[in-house]
Amino acid sequence: MTDPKTAKECAEKLQALAEPNRIRIIESLRTGSKNVSQLAKELNIEIVNVSHHLGVLSQAGLVKGSKNGRYVVYTLHPDVFVNQGNKSTFLDLGWCRIEIPYN
Repeated sequence: MTDPKTAKECAEKLQALAEPNRIRIIESLRTGSKNVSQLAKELNIEIVNVSHHLGVLSQAGLVKGSKNGRYVVYTLHPDVFVNQGNKSTFLDLGWCRIEIPYN
């Protein structure tokens, strides 16, 4: 049986993913690191909205940002996402593992 702390952490990650634009951001980051401007242009979303979604994903531990000059570059968090090359990416929530196949 999953302990309450683990269940809460998993639920928070799933809640962070429960928004279409956040799923699109995750999908975009599968191909490599990007800053807010790059994501906004690629996904055709306002920069302020991308920034908000990245904040939610970061708070949930799904993405991490690192300062690169005047930009913050975002990547999928390696403790949560396991990339299997161009075959698929796995979202590893401990007891639950979800495969995200490449199209």
